[in-house]
Amino acid sequence: MTCKERFYCAVNRESVDRPAIWTGLPVPDSLPGLFEYFKVSNETEYRLKVNDDIFPVELPYHSPAGNAIYTALNFAKGNDGLDDFHRTLTAPGFFEGFTDPAKVDDFEWPDPSRYIDPAECMAVVNAVPDDKAVLAAVWSAHFQDACAAFGMENAMITMMMDPEMFDVVINRITDFYLKANEIFYKSVGGKVDVVLIGNDFGSQQSLMLSPEMLRAHVFNGTKKLVDQAHSFGYKVMHHSCGSIYQIIPDLIEMGVDIIHPLQALADGMGAEDINEKFGGQVSFCGALDAQNLLVNGTAEDVINRVKELKTLFPTGLIISPSHEAVLPDIDPANIEAIHSGLL
Repeated sequence: MTCKERFYCAVNRESVDRPAIWTGLPVPDSLPGLFEYFKVSNETEYRLKVNDDIFPVELPYHSPAGNAIYTALNFAKGNDGLDDFHRTLTAPGFFEGFTDPAKVDDFEWPDPSRYIDPAECMAVVNAVPDDKAVLAAVWSAHFQDACAAFGMENAMITMMMDPEMFDVVINRITDFYLKANEIFYKSVGGKVDVVLIGNDFGSQQSLMLSPEMLRAHVFNGTKKLVDQAHSFGYKVMHHSCGSIYQIIPDLIEMGVDIIHPLQALADGMGAEDINEKFGGQVSFCGALDAQNLLVNGTAEDVINRVKELKTLFPTGLIISPSHEAVLPDIDPANIEAIHSGLL
């Protein structure tokens, strides 16, 4: 079974020779240690060495606001010169204090067609080995960007007290991502297998806001993004950190194919609980604890947990760290042990 075949069988909850696997997205500070451990010199060599079934690519985006689609909308006040890793949702946002929805155009909304090169999109996808499942990280984090647009606390207050103002901003953000994604999707055609979109809705213990508020003000945009990807024939992996079990039925109803990352230590998100409540209804990616096990555990501990997950989810789970990022505090030996647990 090829990597691509294994991916589709896992997503469709069909029989697999072994569970599909994806060891996540290393942050830049993690790369030197990973390169040294795996004896490689770049990210492509690293991804081939770890032999994941999924090969991720980022939607190429280059603008004055940053060289990543997730930095395209820079709402923060007074943060000129900050790099991508030091922007914050808690900074005062451009729309802080706005109450007139007609003022939505006061922000200088970028035109994504100016900053996305179709040829570059095709090039990054063509660089993926043929047998790998191509995951395109388009993110499209319309809720998180809406929080940044007002400043997070102000965004929540506006959602409650002035919902029309909140809605006009989040809808405009969604439109930006729909346009950006359309450019990318048309550029790459059928060369992508799954797109990664998402917003963090959960904390360690619960949702950050009620399911009712999400349904009223956020999920309309989520559904548009899911439907758009499906219209191009792509599977959809929806990311949200935290305890989100209350809205998993909503994600299923919206047509999400894979829910990521099953933050293992968040309330109600352990693989055993999730399998009992939702097994067979949707597929998952994650479940391997990245808060304690991968940081403090031994390779043997990781191998044993992978074997448990393999028994719990003989299919329907892409085994992966319970956070998309591989941080520097994770021992590379524990990354290697993820694959060892499948043997």
